[in-house]
Amino acid sequence: MVAEYRGILVFVEVRSRTGEERGHPLETVNARKRARVVRAARLYLEDNQPTATAFRFDVVGVTFACDGAPPTMTHVEDAFRVG
Repeated sequence: MVAEYRGILVFVEVRSRTGEERGHPLETVNARKRARVVRAARLYLEDNQPTATAFRFDVVGVTFACDGAPPTMTHVEDAFRVG
């Protein structure tokens, strides 16, 4: 997902899991996944002319409960940088 917030272009990677037996959804954003997100962001910037003056990469993790309880969400702003 791409959003603009206060003049910052935000590329958001959303990951989800049912339960945490296999770990938290944020743990799935490894180096390979980050590289894919960065590549997608570069393609987006090539095809669009955003008015934002900066950008960042956020990650959102959503965990769905097995018992029907409401899902929980964790939002990490500026989760990683291109470097």
